[in-house]
Amino acid sequence: MFMLKKTAGLMLLAGALSQAPGVYGAVPGPQHVVAQQAGGYSVQVGKIRVTSFTDGSVPQDLYTLLRHTTQADIDRLLARNYQSNPVEASINAFLIELPGHRVLVDTGSGQLFGPGNGGRLIESLATKGIKPEDITDVLLTHAHSDHSGGLVKDGQRVFTRASIWLGKPDVDFFFNDANQKKTGYDKQYFTVAQKTLRPYLDAGKVKTFSNTAEILPGITGTVHPGHTPGSAFYTLTSAGEKITFVGDIIHVAAVQFPQPGITIAYDEDQNKAAAVRQTAFAQFASQGDLIAAPHLPFPGIGHVAENDRGGYHWVPVTYTNRAGK
Repeated sequence: MFMLKKTAGLMLLAGALSQAPGVYGAVPGPQHVVAQQAGGYSVQVGKIRVTSFTDGSVPQDLYTLLRHTTQADIDRLLARNYQSNPVEASINAFLIELPGHRVLVDTGSGQLFGPGNGGRLIESLATKGIKPEDITDVLLTHAHSDHSGGLVKDGQRVFTRASIWLGKPDVDFFFNDANQKKTGYDKQYFTVAQKTLRPYLDAGKVKTFSNTAEILPGITGTVHPGHTPGSAFYTLTSAGEKITFVGDIIHVAAVQFPQPGITIAYDEDQNKAAAVRQTAFAQFASQGDLIAAPHLPFPGIGHVAENDRGGYHWVPVTYTNRAGK
C-alpha cells in the first residue's frame, strides 16, 4: 500500500549522506529519476510463463513510514545500497498464462495516485498485445490501493471478464466501517477497498477464500494476516518448479531484508506483519524458493538469501534474452 500526497513529498531528496561505519560508499549513488518504457519481463516456471509488468514507480519517505527503527539506522542501511531517502518503489503486477486462463496477480494503482505516479499497467500489458478483456482471473494479494486500484476506471470495471480472488478476511474487514473505528486503521484504506471491489461484488465476480485453497489448477492461495487481515500468498507449481507471489511482506529491500523486524505504516497489524516476514524469509532462504514481489525493483522476481549479519538479502533473477534453452 502506498499513499501519495500532491506535495513536495513527491520530490526526491537531493544531497548526500555523510560516511557512516560499515557502509560501502561515502555517498549514495544518483537516483536516476527518468521515465522508462513500459513493458514486461518473462520467466518460465515449469511449463508456465510468468511475466512481470510495470505499473510505474513512486517515491516513499521512509522517515515517516517505517516503524521500529531510527532515521540514523535507515540512513545507514540505505547507504549500503547507494540510496538515500526518499526511495523509489516499484509497483509490479504479474501475469500467469495457464491453459484457458490469463491470470493477473494485482492490478497496480490505476487512477488513484494521479498522473505520473503508477497507473501504467494497461499500457504495459498492451506492449505484449494483451487487452483488459483478455484477463480471466485477478488474484489480489490484498485490497490496498496500489494492488486493487487498477480494477476500476471512472468507477467502472476494467477487467470485465475476470473473476477477482482475494482473502475473505479483507472483504470482511474493509466492508465493515466499524472495523475502522475499532482498529484506528486509516479510513482511506476502507474507502479504497470499497471503491475498487464494489463493482465486481455487484456483478457477482468476487471469489474469496480462507486459510489455504486451490484457486485455479496449479495455483494455491494462502492467507497470511498482518499487512492486512486477508493478505495472501499465491503459489504456482508446474512440472516440479514453483514461484510464490508474496504481496507486501517487503517494501524496502535495503532496510527490511537485513532487518525483517522493521515494519511500515501500511501494516494493519505491525507485530503480525513482522512475524509473517521473518517466517517467510527464513523459509524462502532455506528452500531456495523463487518469489515475486510487487515493490522490489522491477521485475521483482528473485530469491531471498541469508547474509553474514544474521539477516537476508535479495538476489534478483538473472536477466535472460535469447531463444531456446
